[in-house]
Amino acid sequence: MSESSEHTDTHAPEQYDVVVVGGGAAGLSAALILGRSRRRTLVVDAGEPRNAPAAHMQGYLSRDGMSPAAFLETGRREIAAYGVEWTAGRVTEAVPDGGTEGFTVTVDDGRRVRARRLVVTTGLVDELPAIDGVAERWGREVLHCPYCHGWEVRDRAFGVLAHPVFGAHQALIVSHWSPDVTLFLHTAGPLSEEQSAQVAAAGIQVVEGEAAGLAVEDDRFIGVRMADGRVVERDVLFVGTRMTPRDGLLTALGAETRETPLGAFVAVDETGRTSVPGVWAAGNAIGAQEQVINAASGSYRAGVTINMELIMEDLDRKVAARVETVGFPG
Repeated sequence: MSESSEHTDTHAPEQYDVVVVGGGAAGLSAALILGRSRRRTLVVDAGEPRNAPAAHMQGYLSRDGMSPAAFLETGRREIAAYGVEWTAGRVTEAVPDGGTEGFTVTVDDGRRVRARRLVVTTGLVDELPAIDGVAERWGREVLHCPYCHGWEVRDRAFGVLAHPVFGAHQALIVSHWSPDVTLFLHTAGPLSEEQSAQVAAAGIQVVEGEAAGLAVEDDRFIGVRMADGRVVERDVLFVGTRMTPRDGLLTALGAETRETPLGAFVAVDETGRTSVPGVWAAGNAIGAQEQVINAASGSYRAGVTINMELIMEDLDRKVAARVETVGFPG
């Protein structure tokens, strides 16, 4: 494992086959397959994993219940075994090399390296509802994904904050994990006729009015405090977030985006290839639904595709050189 904070500009930039920007599940997975493919690979990690507030992660076969921090530590050890370098830092710029293949990548400590290919796995930021106490309880009793946390809080008293776009959708989903669900309309407005019928059929209670904050006793969430002063007792609260991808590096390179109900995300093909030649992206940088296992899987495909592309590119170069030297490829 290589981690250095002292770099100078007195030498030509180091050359890598691939620079991976972001060292979460997606980035480490790409780095693992690239390292095993004997590709000189550098991972630059800003240390801002989306799931850092969570005590555990779920649904990853053989890693179910593992803490996110332990997962990342294990991943770093694994990539180091294949010669992959990892460094703490933030990539501030990636510039295509004019007239040549690859990119010049600048890290915020001043280090500059060259890479034939880029994999960007910078994730997204969850913007929480502006309700007093939500940010402080995020990842504890304030949750987002029932597939991540539903089993652990099953059959408890759920509160769900209505989503401004999807209304009661989250409440309908989490009602599978508990028969005791209360939907807080907050500022979302009235439900559609279809959702009203579904909510009634699911036995979900609906509370109108704006939520002012969370009620907490002895460092334990006990309910939702409404603007009129009443407290509706609940054990956990599911909220939707506004998800903003950390895609500045990708958009600066000119990557095309696609519109989704949750906003614009960088468009990729089935291997993670973006519209920018030589640039792949994976994980939550390309979509809100990329859970840890999905992010790792997508980056694995990206790594395999990049290695195959580099193999063929090098062979084409050798064939061209042979033709130039001896006049025929065979």
